[in-house]
Amino acid sequence: MMEAFLSLALAQSAPADADPMAALIEASLYAATDAADRQPIECTGVHRQGAALVCRTDPGAQVSLGDITVTSDEQGWVVLGHDRDAAETTTLRVVGADGAVFQTSLEVEQRAYNIQRIDGTPPRFNRLSDEDLERSRREGRVKAAAYTSRWDGAGFTDGFFMPIEGRITGVYGSQRVYNNQESSRPHYGIDIAAPSGTDVLAPAGGVVTLADDDMFWEGGLIFIDHGQGFTSAFLHLSAVDVEVGDVVSQGDVIGEVGAGGRSTGAHLDWRIKWHNRYIDPGETLQLDAASLR
Repeated sequence: MMEAFLSLALAQSAPADADPMAALIEASLYAATDAADRQPIECTGVHRQGAALVCRTDPGAQVSLGDITVTSDEQGWVVLGHDRDAAETTTLRVVGADGAVFQTSLEVEQRAYNIQRIDGTPPRFNRLSDEDLERSRREGRVKAAAYTSRWDGAGFTDGFFMPIEGRITGVYGSQRVYNNQESSRPHYGIDIAAPSGTDVLAPAGGVVTLADDDMFWEGGLIFIDHGQGFTSAFLHLSAVDVEVGDVVSQGDVIGEVGAGGRSTGAHLDWRIKWHNRYIDPGETLQLDAASLR
C-alpha cells in the first residue's frame, strides 16, 4: 500500500526522460520529508476511552496503539482498542513490511464514569472462605490462559450486534460498590436484563476459547476470540451450548441467560478484552468495517 502510494506520486511528478538517479534521490527525499503526510492506515471507530477500532493497512504491518503492538493479517486487517482510562493523547504507529514508518499523535476523548451501588449479592462473595479463594485463583489462571488466544480469523470485520435484547441495567466503566462495602474494580461490561433461558447469540464470528457452566464469580461463562485476541466474555449463563475450539458465526446461539455467580438476578454481562485492555462492548456496535473493503 505504501509502496504503491509512493510509486504513484513519483510517476505523476517525474517527466518521462527523468534521470533514474535523480528519481531515486527524489524518492528518498519524499520518503524522508513527507512521511507524516501519508496515511497508510484507515480505521473505523472513534478515539475515545474504551472504544474499539477496526483498521486496514499493509499486510504484515506492525501497528502500535500506545504501548501495544499487533500485526495486521494477510488482508491487512487489524483490530485496536483504547483502555478505559486511556490518557488524553496517545500515539498510533505503523511500520510497513517494507520498513516504512508512519506515526501520528492522537487525541483521546475522555469519559466520566458513574458510581453504581449494588445490594443483595450472595454473602459468600463479600468475604471469601479459604476454599472459595483457592477456587477463584485457580479459575483466574484458566481465564488468563484463555485470554492469550490469538485467532487468525477476522470475525471482528463482521460488525457487532447485541447478543440479546433487554433492558440495560449496568454500563461499562462504572465504579461498583457491592453491599455498601468499599468500591471494587470498575465494571467492564454491559449488563442486559432478560428472562433466564433467553438465547444468547454470538455478536460476531470467532472461536470459542473458554466454555464452562459453573465458574465461581461468573456462573456459566463463555469466551469467544473474534480475531487477534479481541475476546468477548459472556457471564452468568444458565446454559453453555458451545465447546472450546468451536468456530461460531455471527448470530449463532451460544448459551442461555442465567443468574449464576455474583448476580442479583437473571441477566447477561457482556465484556470485551483486547490484550490487557477492557473495551466497551457498546463502542463496537457502530463499527463499519465494510467501509474499508
